[in-house]
Amino acid sequence: MTETSESTGTAEDIRAVPVRHYGRWVAGVIIAIIAVIVIRSVITNANMQWSVVGDYLFDDRILRGLQNTLILTVISMVIGVLGGVLLAVMRMSPNPLASGAAGIYIWLFRGTPLITQLIFWNFLALFYPRLGLGIPFGPEFIGSDTNTLISPFIASLLGLGLNEAAYMAEIVRGGILSVDSGQLEAAGALGMSRAKTLRRIILPQAMRVIIPPTGNETIAMLKTTSLVVVIGYFELMTSAQQIYAQNYKIAPLLITAALWYLFMTSVLTVIQMQIEKYFARGTSRAVAERDRWRTRLFGFTFGSGGKGGGAQ
Repeated sequence: MTETSESTGTAEDIRAVPVRHYGRWVAGVIIAIIAVIVIRSVITNANMQWSVVGDYLFDDRILRGLQNTLILTVISMVIGVLGGVLLAVMRMSPNPLASGAAGIYIWLFRGTPLITQLIFWNFLALFYPRLGLGIPFGPEFIGSDTNTLISPFIASLLGLGLNEAAYMAEIVRGGILSVDSGQLEAAGALGMSRAKTLRRIILPQAMRVIIPPTGNETIAMLKTTSLVVVIGYFELMTSAQQIYAQNYKIAPLLITAALWYLFMTSVLTVIQMQIEKYFARGTSRAVAERDRWRTRLFGFTFGSGGKGGGAQ
């Protein structure tokens, strides 16, 4: 930009001075100092027993518990996502029986604590000593003792997966409602069935809304699996508890478990970011969501990436 000098009649450049955000710099310095103090305190604290943490970080029992935690997380989320999609479709169905049944399911499983549901499934034999398939009020074709069928692993999957389905149902329903209703009407005018419209038109667009909370639910599920300790299933926290019950190294074993949880949630966060980028293709939000991994992990970023602006 230039301006004409009245005295000389020549043009000179305007010197643009950027706004100084001194408060941001002061806050940043204070936060950096506090962070250094905290990190130094954690690293140099002898009570943390980092040598013990290193000894047990790749212990066979810890790794076996970690494996069971991952298995529980994956299968429970598969049950939750599939069940949530089905419940969401039922909840939005014009059939009052289907809608009512889905509503009651969501009300029941969201209205009771997860730990209560885990204990209920584990002790289902108290209510139904035997489970079987057959004709209602008629002969039974296949049957077995409930305690044989419902092992701690199956009880864990039922408790975690069915509870997650209730929450995923509302997430999926919110994603479907975010798509303009005119597209549903246009698909109907083209003769597309309701199921095909949902699969080919509605769900692909709703995924941009569904993916972020689903990623959060997956990360939460990873940590929620620690609740299965109440029914005696062996997972990461259970393995840590069993070890420190023998050697009384409570603090380092808890740190070991926490480090593994932090590592796994970090990996899931990166995967979530990539999935979000995939479904954001072709939208105006695609460029805006190219933030760095530390933004998702820690909730802040530095600089503007050459686009103007300061620290956020």
